[in-house]
Amino acid sequence: MNRTTRLLLLFLVLGNVSFGQVVRKYSNDFLEIGVGARGLGMSNAQAATAGDAYASYYNPAGLVNIPNTFQIGFMHNEYFAGIAKYDYLTVAIPVTPKKRVIAFSFYRFGIDDIPNTLFLIQPDGSINYNNITSFSSADYAFMMHYAQVLPIPGLSIGGSVKIIYRQIGSFAKAYGFGIDAALQYQVKNWHIGLMAQDISSTFDAWHMSFTDAEKQILLQTNNALPSNSLEITTPLITLGAAYEAFVVKTAKQKFSILPEIDLGFTTDGKRNVLLSANPISMDFRAGLELKYSPAKDIDLILRTGAGNLQRATNELGKQRFIVSPSIGAGIHIKIVSIDYALTNLTTISSSSGGAGLYSNVISVRVDINKKQKE
Repeated sequence: MNRTTRLLLLFLVLGNVSFGQVVRKYSNDFLEIGVGARGLGMSNAQAATAGDAYASYYNPAGLVNIPNTFQIGFMHNEYFAGIAKYDYLTVAIPVTPKKRVIAFSFYRFGIDDIPNTLFLIQPDGSINYNNITSFSSADYAFMMHYAQVLPIPGLSIGGSVKIIYRQIGSFAKAYGFGIDAALQYQVKNWHIGLMAQDISSTFDAWHMSFTDAEKQILLQTNNALPSNSLEITTPLITLGAAYEAFVVKTAKQKFSILPEIDLGFTTDGKRNVLLSANPISMDFRAGLELKYSPAKDIDLILRTGAGNLQRATNELGKQRFIVSPSIGAGIHIKIVSIDYALTNLTTISSSSGGAGLYSNVISVRVDINKKQKE
């Protein structure tokens, strides 16, 4: 029991720390989860069609499509039966309506109340439960975004500057900085998007802070002491295309179908995705949105998507591709939009009786001082 507890703690404390590596796969992966129930309901296939406050994450160039004085978006999401919590807040402010927009966003992904049992066993071998304390492991990001239209009709550009702070209790801290760049182009019913995440490469500088007593415990249990290091997140390029088809389009009501396909190109070596190569691998995401507008300023929406395509080996040793579907729904009434998504549906039908890693996502968007159409 004591050994298991110690191993669990060490995993939680040290699993996120780079041991002198320069380029680390899945670095800052909390920024690759996705935000907003619309995007997550479509398996994050949003690079081409993101056009509200949540575009600050998927494609900042889409912020120019905001018609309001400003928009506020908020998402709360929980993973692993509420152990991990993910919160996101974004505010978008058009400087010149449909021409220039600035936005700000805040992220927190964290696990709180992690037991610290390093000093559970005292020097004489006795157990003292009063020595158990707790700590949090959390990742934070603050981003500033800008978007503007270009002289070419339908073309807009955008970019983000990100500041990252990561903390594992009192044991380790990291500060990071990076830049994203984006394009979006619309011609008739076609939408094309390009998102270059971490185009500058994002740098996280880790600083370790263990006391002498903590170092002694780690060494006595045959663990290597983490050291200060510089962690680099290499670029992720996403190319998306979508087509919006109107089944019904009248002055009183509309019904549209919007499919989108995104291809994500990672640059940190082989990954378990659709096409795995070194140094570039390619992932695949697809989403579909059905929108019905029975009246002005009222939208009823259904969504589905498929992503996270990976190879898996069955009990016979044969490899096959598995995919993680998602579904979602949304309602927009005047200035308020509420969206819901159920993600990672593959795990619901797992052999464990359905106790998988699926997640319920709810997000809200509020349009402040919406200008009425004349």
